[in-house]
Amino acid sequence: MTKLDDKINELFPGLVVRKDLVKEVKGNAIVPSYVLEYLLGQYCATNDELSIQTGIETVKEILRKHYVHRNEAGLVRSNIREKGRFKVIDRISVDLNDKKDAYEADFANLGIKKVLVDSGTVKAHPKLLVGGVWCIADVEYEFTEDKNAVPWILASLKPIQLSHFDFESYLSAREQFTTDEWIDLLIQSIGFNPEKFGKRNKLMQLLRLVPFCERNYNLIELGPKGTGKSHVYSEFSPHGILISGGEVTVPKLFVSNNSGKIGLVGYWDCVAFDEFAGKQKKTDKALVDIMKNYMANKSFSRGVETLGAEASMVFVGNTQHTVPYMLKHSDLFDELPPKFYDSAFLDRLHFYIPGWEVDIIRGEMFSSGYGFVVDYLAEILRSLRNHDYSNRYQDHFAVSKDISTRDRDGIHKTFSGLMKILFPSGDAPKNEIEEILRFSIEGRKRVKDQLMRIDSTYGNVDFYYVDLEGKRYVVRTLEEKEYPDYYHRRVAEESLPESVSSSESNPSESEPNSVASSVSVTSINATSRISAVVEAEALTEQHLEIQENQKGVSYDSLFGRYLAGSKSITITDPYIRLFFQIRNLMELLETIVKNKAIEDEVSVHLITVEDEFHGDKQQENFEKIQTSAATVGITFSWEFERSGSIHARHIILDNGWKISLDRGLDIFQQYEMNDAFSFANRLQSHRACKAFEVTYIKLAE
Repeated sequence: MTKLDDKINELFPGLVVRKDLVKEVKGNAIVPSYVLEYLLGQYCATNDELSIQTGIETVKEILRKHYVHRNEAGLVRSNIREKGRFKVIDRISVDLNDKKDAYEADFANLGIKKVLVDSGTVKAHPKLLVGGVWCIADVEYEFTEDKNAVPWILASLKPIQLSHFDFESYLSAREQFTTDEWIDLLIQSIGFNPEKFGKRNKLMQLLRLVPFCERNYNLIELGPKGTGKSHVYSEFSPHGILISGGEVTVPKLFVSNNSGKIGLVGYWDCVAFDEFAGKQKKTDKALVDIMKNYMANKSFSRGVETLGAEASMVFVGNTQHTVPYMLKHSDLFDELPPKFYDSAFLDRLHFYIPGWEVDIIRGEMFSSGYGFVVDYLAEILRSLRNHDYSNRYQDHFAVSKDISTRDRDGIHKTFSGLMKILFPSGDAPKNEIEEILRFSIEGRKRVKDQLMRIDSTYGNVDFYYVDLEGKRYVVRTLEEKEYPDYYHRRVAEESLPESVSSSESNPSESEPNSVASSVSVTSINATSRISAVVEAEALTEQHLEIQENQKGVSYDSLFGRYLAGSKSITITDPYIRLFFQIRNLMELLETIVKNKAIEDEVSVHLITVEDEFHGDKQQENFEKIQTSAATVGITFSWEFERSGSIHARHIILDNGWKISLDRGLDIFQQYEMNDAFSFANRLQSHRACKAFEVTYIKLAE
C-alpha cells in the first residue's frame, strides 16, 4: 500500500478496488472489466487483506455458479429446468415483436430466445434494445403444451451498473488531492501503473475518457498496434459500445426508415469504431454523408423528420508506417478508408490522439494499486455531460481570433472535457489551465495541419493563445518539432514552405516557461536538427528545450561537439545509483570515447550520492566501469557527496564549457532495457524523452 492508496481508501471508502484483483477473478469468464469490478465493488471494496481474500473467493464462486459459458449453456438450461429458477450472468438484448406486440429477450451465452419481457423493464433500461446489456437475471422454466409458447420466464433483471452516487462527496474528496495525485488515481482507475507514464502520456490516456463526459465529442486515434486504443471503449463503461468499423450500417448506427427504430447514437454515450483504418475497407457513402451531418450538427434525418442525439464518436485504427514516412509521402490520415479520407469528414474531428506516442502495453505497466470501481467513475463522468467548462480559461487566456469556428469548437470541447476529468468543480490554477488549453489546441491543430496537406482550399492558420498582457504563445505539435522539413509540406502542391515558426522570429511570441537570460535561447523544432543546430552554432552559448515524448535525441547530438578535445571532465549528478542510471553514465562514457582521438586519454570524475540501501552494489558497478573504461583510454573516478545535498546537475569540461542539465543524465523514458532486439535499447535516438532542458554556458577565462 502506497501513501496514495491509503488516501484513496480513506476518502472513497467502498468505491475503490485493487486493480490487480480483476485479473485474479476473471479466469476464463469473457466479461468486460466493469462487470467484474461491479462484483468486486460489492465484496472487495476495502484495504483489509483478509476481507479482500474472502471477497475474491465469493466473487469467484458467483462467477463459477452463475456466469454462463457458451459451451456449458446446455448444463445451465438443465439446471434451470430441474430447479425451476436459477440466477445467471449474461448479456441480454431485447427486441420488439410487433406481430405479438411484446418485447422479447435473447440471452447471448445461454442461447435462449424470445423470452417475454415486461414493458416496464424495457422503459427502465432502454439500452436493452440496442446492443444488449450485461445483467444478473433470474430465469424460470415452466413447460407448456402450447407449441408457440416459450417455456423460459424472466423473473427479474438487474443491469450490472451503479444504482446511485453522491456527486457532492466526489467533489469534496477531489479537493483533498493534489493534481498529480488525482491524475495518478485516474490512471490507476483505468488499470495502469502511473509510475510508468510521463505527464503527457497520462493526459493522452485520460483524453480517451473525454467522449464519456462530453456530448457529441469526435475523437480519432491512429497509431501502432498494441497500445490499448480500444481498451477503454470495450471495458471501461457500460455507457459506451465498441463496434467494428466494417460492421456498421445507417439503420444500425442512426435510424431504420422501415421500422423507425433509433440506432446506437440514440442509446449510448459513446460509440467507438474499432479497426477503423484500412484503405481496402468498403464503406457506404450514405453512411459517411449522414455521419458528417451528425458530427457537425448533432442531428440526422429520417425522411422529413430530423432527430438529435448526444453520442460521442470515436475512431481508432492502426497505422502501417512511421510518422516521418507518412509526413513525407502522404499525411497522418493516410490509413483511412477512401470514403472517410474526406476533408469535410476530417474537419469535424475535435482531437487527434497521436497513437505513436502511446507506449505499447507491457505487463509491468498494469497497476496493483487502488482505483475507482470503473462503474462509479463512469456514472460520475456521465453526470458531468450536463456541465460545460469550455470557457473556464477565459479569465486568463484568449485563443487566436484567426482560427475557424470548427477549430474553436474542437479546442473548447477538449478543454471542457479535460477540465471535467481533472477539475470536476470547474476551478483550477492558472498554470494547470494553461497546460490543458495548450494540449487541447495541439490536438485540433494536428487535424487542421493535415487538412491543409490534403485539401489546398484550406489556408494557413496560426494556432496560438494570448495572456492578459497580450503575450502570444504559439502552439506546435510534437511531429512539427521533430520533422519540420516534412511536416509543413503540402502534398497536393509539392511545396515546402519555411518551417521556422513566427515565434522564432518575433520576440513578442514565445513558448511558455521559456528561459530568458544572457544565454541565447534556441527553440528546437526538430530532434533530427539538434545535432545540426549544435554543429552550426558550435561552442556558442545556447539553451535547448526538449518536449516529453520527443524522439531523435541522444547524448551524441547533445554533447558530442562540446566534448571534443576535452581532457578532463567532471560530472555532477546525485542520481547515479540505480542500474538504469548507471547505464546512462556508461552511455555518456561511450559518447566521450566517440569524440576523442584514439591516442588521447581523458579523465572523467563523477560526483554523486551513495545509495542508502544498495551502496555496495553501486560501488561494485563503478569499479566495473573503471576497469572497462581504462581499456579505451578513460580514467574513471568517483566520489560520494557525504552530506547528500547535491541538487544541481551539470557537466564541466576543461575546455571552458559547462553543460547544465535540469534532469541530469536521466532524460529518457522507461524502455525495454533487457530486450536485445529493441531499437530503443540499442539506439538512444529511438527512445522517447522526458521533458528536460539543457543550457550550454561559457565559463569565464
